[in-house]
Amino acid sequence: MSTDAGKKEIRLNAFNMNCVNHINHGLWTHPRDRSQDYTDIAYWIDLAKLLERGKFDGLFLADIVGVYDVYQNSVDITLRESIQLPVNDPLLLISAMGFVTEHLGFGITANLTYEAPFLFARRMSTLDHLTKGRVGWNIVTGYLDSAARAMGLSEQLEHDQRYDRADEFMEVVYKLWEGSWEDDAVIRDRRNRVYAQPDKVHKIRHSGDYYKVEGYHLSEPSRQRTPVLYQAGSSGRGQAFGARHAECVFVSGQSKDAVRKLVSGIREGAVREGRKPDDVKVFMGLTVVVAPTEKEAREKYAEYARYASPEAGLAHFSSGTGIDFSQYELDEPIRQVKTNSIESLVKTVTNPELNWTKRKLLQQLELGGRYATIVGSPQQVADELEAWIRETDIDGFNLTRTVTPESFEAFVDLVIPELQTRGSYKHDYAPGTLREKLFTGDARLPERHAGASYRAGKRAGVPA
Repeated sequence: MSTDAGKKEIRLNAFNMNCVNHINHGLWTHPRDRSQDYTDIAYWIDLAKLLERGKFDGLFLADIVGVYDVYQNSVDITLRESIQLPVNDPLLLISAMGFVTEHLGFGITANLTYEAPFLFARRMSTLDHLTKGRVGWNIVTGYLDSAARAMGLSEQLEHDQRYDRADEFMEVVYKLWEGSWEDDAVIRDRRNRVYAQPDKVHKIRHSGDYYKVEGYHLSEPSRQRTPVLYQAGSSGRGQAFGARHAECVFVSGQSKDAVRKLVSGIREGAVREGRKPDDVKVFMGLTVVVAPTEKEAREKYAEYARYASPEAGLAHFSSGTGIDFSQYELDEPIRQVKTNSIESLVKTVTNPELNWTKRKLLQQLELGGRYATIVGSPQQVADELEAWIRETDIDGFNLTRTVTPESFEAFVDLVIPELQTRGSYKHDYAPGTLREKLFTGDARLPERHAGASYRAGKRAGVPA
């Protein structure tokens, strides 16, 4: 059953990470929180089943390679508060969750700066097979010097150079996913003993500034071939990368006006790349605290805030910006500084017109995280969700967790039925792969997407 005609269907991802604390820090200390069970596969299976009951489009799993060691030039608070440390590999969760669900999509973060494209392409194809085409990849280039050092570098690559390398990485994996095996390569002919036709499988040849690859893609074509492509860069160079490659873009913001301008820029960038504005689905990071009444919701928020850790949130933000906020007095303006971290965050927090101080940051981090927050009854939450969609042109939300699993349970039990009654949310999943569910059309990349040009016979390095 679809939503009402003329009303934009809200898209939803649960935003999570294979660790204790993800976005809203400190809430692991709440007596009802189960996030410490993240090493138990049953914890993830239960979550996947819950999200599919709520008709969520996907479970988006963040990841980092490295640790948050900028605040106080130490990992002390990172370890004490478990600020995304310890953190396990997100990819290894997917097979089990895919087995117990039929429709839920899975967005997996992988840092291409530290991946070999040849082997990475096989891992993603394998998961796309095992989930029957429900896999997406969140493309990140990294921003932590600690990760670079752990991977044998003295420091990470310069910001724009990371994206230059990322563009070439994408060229290699497109050649593997889209060009190495033709659509009719696999025939499984038992009688004539031909599983795959040799003349339909091609060696890719790539020699560039960062990668040199010669070989056949090791996996036969999966349903989507290229996984659904997610991206979150909001710097100028990051937006240019997303305009070319991303099918889903993640944004964050506190004001509708700022988010609307960001979304408009994303869609205009896609058009400049020969794509359509709605070829990109835009998801905004959001925290929701909901209860049957507004009074109960505000009481729940106050309860959560007693367990949250604003300082842990500040330590997380320090590594995102490369700025050690522990060196600032409470009301001292944050100074402009050049770092090699997340460029858009640095520009925002050091903008003198915004007058950011440590005190203001801690106030914003009352629940341990910096995402926009909605607190209220199911009706109030639905009103605000619809307002964000209507006034900013986003397509949906990356819903963070607070106390887990009860925050997702409350949203599924209270908010989803309200949205369905209003015609803002689906009653049933559409058939097909993750790409088919998110976009009307094929399981494959559309012809106007850059990756489609690497299909067999279309580009040098992928023979006809």
